[in-house]
Order: sequence, then structure tokens, then C-alpha cells
Amino acid sequence: MRGRVCLVTGATDGHGRAVAGQLARRSAEVILLGRNREKCLRVQAEIAAELAASGSSGKSPDILVCDLSSRAEVERAAAELLASGRRLHVLVNNAGLVCLHRQESPDGLELTFAVNYLSLFQLSLRLLPRLQESGPARIVNVSSDSYRVAKLDLDDLALEPYSVSNAYARSKLAILYFTLELAKRLEARGASEVTVNAVDPGPVASNIGANNPGLLYTLAKPMIKYLFPSANRAARTAMLLATNPQLAAETGGYYRSMKRREKPVDFDAELSERLWRLSAELTGADLPD
Repeated sequence: MRGRVCLVTGATDGHGRAVAGQLARRSAEVILLGRNREKCLRVQAEIAAELAASGSSGKSPDILVCDLSSRAEVERAAAELLASGRRLHVLVNNAGLVCLHRQESPDGLELTFAVNYLSLFQLSLRLLPRLQESGPARIVNVSSDSYRVAKLDLDDLALEPYSVSNAYARSKLAILYFTLELAKRLEARGASEVTVNAVDPGPVASNIGANNPGLLYTLAKPMIKYLFPSANRAARTAMLLATNPQLAAETGGYYRSMKRREKPVDFDAELSERLWRLSAELTGADLPD
């Protein structure tokens, strides 16, 4: 991965932290995107120390601070990266959250959908021209098998009454639809320089849900750490998609446990088109002409 520039969102904890660290150890030039500057700096220092301790020639990561709940923040962060002139070869859209209670983004949208899906849609399309210029390039979107229980009602994005399980699952289903739709649109344009795939890392011992203060998360956290696989183990499938040369031309796939899952969703072309149009309206992002 030497000379390959990789941006990882949600890179300060759990699965994203593991992916960022493994990419750095493979000599990639890693950019950590996170909401909290202090946490970004801490992880930057941790990975630099790990590289030094292992004798690796990999570079210390760079950081890009961005609150993915805000459309304006995503726009700023994308513009900052584009203005740097830096190439981009791998975009790992990993960031995600779980909200036990209904919350809204700064733009007045249901928070889980805004962070897990809409920010991914906006960031990917804003950075797509740079990925194409840098190609061959890859987009890896972190979804989840929870999409199987989702109800994606585009007439009820407010999700009232609120359901934590459906809020999370529908965001992951939307990610899967975006992955398949973007792959289809790029192929139709003959734009083979960028591939896009989705991955389910499975259960991960991570801090997801830490945005929910209270007794329930406090009690659940040690169980998550004890029962679920380590983040480094869970990161294997995302790393496969981000780095394996044999998958350089694979696109429009959904991977779990290191394998591509055939026909992951009963694809509804009309729903996919509606979701794309709505997402473009809500984010201001779309495929460049």
C-alpha cells in the first residue's frame, strides 16, 4: 500500500481505528477523519508509536476533523481535502452511531440516518472526482446484516414514533442501496477506475453507542468488550476490500466473513432511484456531469 492515500471515517475507535492502524502498518498514507480533534491527535500519536515500535517505515497518519452529522461540516472537510491537491486511492466509510433515543442533526434530520448514511453519500460523491483522478481507487462502505430487518420508508424519514433498531437497520440498508446504485451508475459511464463495495464486519468489540449516556450503555459496554470479536479481527473483511489486488476490479458487492454474498438484497430499482434523488436533495451532492 506504499504511496496509496487512504481516508478512514470514524477512525478514532473500534473498527475504524483498527482499519486505520492496519493500513498504516502496510505503509499506506492514512488520513484519520473524526469528530473530536483530541481523539484524532491521540490516535495519530498511538499509530505513530506502533509504527516506530515495529520498525515500520510507514508514515504517521494525518487528521481531518469533521462532525459528520452536519451537512456544512462534511462540505467543509471534503473541500479541505480537495483543495490540498492530495490524491486519494481508498475511502473507507466506516463512521456510524446508534441512538437509543431519537435525536436530530444540526440540519433537523433524524441523527442515525444523517450520520450513518447521508454523510457517507455526500462525502463519497464530493470526493469521487479525486478518486477518479487518482484511480485505480476503491470505496469501502461499512454496512451491516441488520439491514435485513429494516423498513426503508422514504416518506417517513423523521421516524416518529422512533425505533432504535429500525433507525440503525434502515441506515445500513440505505448504505447497501447506495453501494449497488453507485456501482451501477459508474459502470454505465464506463468509469472503471473506481470500485465500490459494502462490507458487514459482524459484531465488533467497540465503543459504538458511547454517544448514549446512561445506565444501559454503562452496563452493556463490558459485555460488548467481552463477547464480541476484537476490532482488529473484525477489520479483516474491510481490509480485504481495501487492499487485495485480486479484488481490484470487483464492484457492487456485499462482503461478510471474507466472502462476497450473492444477491444481498431484493433490489428495488424504483426505490433505489427515489433514495438517490432524495439523498441528493438533502445533501446537495450528486454524480458530477
